[in-house]
Amino acid sequence: MNKIKIPYPLRAIVLGLTAFLAVTNAAVTDSAFNGFTVKISLSVQAPPDRVYKSLVHNIGDWWDSDHTFSGDAHNLTIEEKPMGCFCEKLPNAGAARHMEVVNFVPGKGLVMTGGLGPLQSLATTGSMTIQLTAAGDGTKVDVTYAIGGYLDGGLNQLAAPVDGVLTQQFTRLKNYIERADPKAK
Repeated sequence: MNKIKIPYPLRAIVLGLTAFLAVTNAAVTDSAFNGFTVKISLSVQAPPDRVYKSLVHNIGDWWDSDHTFSGDAHNLTIEEKPMGCFCEKLPNAGAARHMEVVNFVPGKGLVMTGGLGPLQSLATTGSMTIQLTAAGDGTKVDVTYAIGGYLDGGLNQLAAPVDGVLTQQFTRLKNYIERADPKAK
């Protein structure tokens, strides 16, 4: 049996996040050779409008810089418009387009397409839906990220690492909103 070679950025994801899945309800809901779906659900003690504003307008304050190409999450932006860019500024006037906004309703949710980070260099495509629903005094945040395509050895080998990274990011969003500290435990 051939050993599967995982590109360096993906190995870093696998190694860095194997123990991180506790704070939210996160799961790989399906996984196959040609793709996978991860779902994350968490409650945030803030109204949907505030959660949406933090999600879109303050991404650099809560996203982990370790999961950027530039090493600085403040280089990330999400343009609030159809075909808007979830982009990252890189050194020497470079840039990375992580995803494209295809649907947004302030206070309600966001849909983006594309492959995050290292997935963009693979033969994949993805769709991420982030739904915000008022729940008591807070907001229920439901994230679904479906990836399809091809990777020698199967995309299913990336399902758990991608789930771990996204769980970490959305837990950081929750901590940023509730505690003003994305790294809070």
